[in-house]
Amino acid sequence: MNRRALKRTYSELPVWIVEDHNDVVRHIYRAIGSRHLPMENVKMVHLDSHPDLLIAVNMQADTVFDKQTLLSELSIENWIMPMVYAGHISHVAWLHPYWAQQIKEGEHSMFVGRDSSTTTIRVTSTDDYFLSDALYVPHDQLENPKPLHLSVIRVDPVTQRPCDHESDSGRKSAKQLKTRANETNGASNTDCKDICNSSVDPLGGSIVSENKAEVAAQSCEANDGSTDKVVKCLMSMIEQSDAYILDIDLDFFSCKNPFKEIYTQEEYVLLQELYGFRKPSENLTKEELCDCVDRRTHQLEDLEAAFADLLEDDSQEVVDRWAANPGMGPLVQLVSSLKNRMESTDYEMVHQAGLTCDFSELPHHVSSELEIQQLLLAVELFLEALPKPTVVTMSRSSLDEYCPVDQVDSIQSRMLAILEKLYGSLAVCKHYESEAASSTSQTT
Repeated sequence: MNRRALKRTYSELPVWIVEDHNDVVRHIYRAIGSRHLPMENVKMVHLDSHPDLLIAVNMQADTVFDKQTLLSELSIENWIMPMVYAGHISHVAWLHPYWAQQIKEGEHSMFVGRDSSTTTIRVTSTDDYFLSDALYVPHDQLENPKPLHLSVIRVDPVTQRPCDHESDSGRKSAKQLKTRANETNGASNTDCKDICNSSVDPLGGSIVSENKAEVAAQSCEANDGSTDKVVKCLMSMIEQSDAYILDIDLDFFSCKNPFKEIYTQEEYVLLQELYGFRKPSENLTKEELCDCVDRRTHQLEDLEAAFADLLEDDSQEVVDRWAANPGMGPLVQLVSSLKNRMESTDYEMVHQAGLTCDFSELPHHVSSELEIQQLLLAVELFLEALPKPTVVTMSRSSLDEYCPVDQVDSIQSRMLAILEKLYGSLAVCKHYESEAASSTSQTT
């Protein structure tokens, strides 16, 4: 029987809103279980100031086949890749604002699989984002590899709607965008699809076949966040009949680095010295890449052990002993500064903050109201040109202050208004409210 014939549709577009982004996985799995989403090869359009494509370093790969255990082990930065390894997600388009630059712009093809030596989930991508977390392994070291195509697409603010004089609230301009993309695709969409669906390189990284390089430079690969460009690249990935997930983190519109409010600039610089990742040169051999990952693994393991030790005893003797290790010298000044400022130092949180100081800082850009509105307009314009999503997942990210608390409610209400305008009646489930109520009842 044809798989498409089994696909079910919702009477109203479901919008599941959570606080922590990893909590959307539960709802995605329910949509798969109810056959509204297919079991495999699901596509996701992911709007976020963070890629969320890391992997829990020590989580066993087989955890993905135990739903409850998996859900208990996921975090906000690592919830997507387990679904890739499970075979559910095959394409991710990470749409990011201009201030988020964690992964190179363009098209990336990689495999996600089970590392035969550690039985954990690893990837074949050589992008710094994955190398800095020591997640790379060569393809021949992966078991049960699953292909992932990742499109990294910048979205720039839009100052005004094109053709505002048109009737129907700009619907005509949206149709023009889609038509323009399709017309261009008549000559180059096949080429762009060839790029986006080309055979994956076992070493990972951004790959474009030589005969498509010029097309890519003019379309998906171009460092251009215009609506036309966003639509063109997304339309090359999403067919009219595709079931896909529209995933929105509200920190896409305004984003804070909460660690910047916990630690001083001097302490942050010291963390960067301790945790800094030295970018490897281009075109490394497989052996050189593996050596890079081994060095990074040892560096992170030593830092984790040091701060675990300091949790038990942060006396000067313990600090000096750890600081004597290569690259650990800044620990003395860091601990001294923390102890002078804080009555009790949470060294586990210090380590978590350090892990964000690898090759780039966490994005930090608190948007003005005007800029939020311009980004909302940009999102509305490219969504108008896309097929209707099957489900929408939304994360507030406000309790951990990645999305500013004083802006999150306004951003959420305006984003919901856009979705209702585009897709009609919505079935909105504010899961975060029930979580908050449950938390309150447990504390009273």
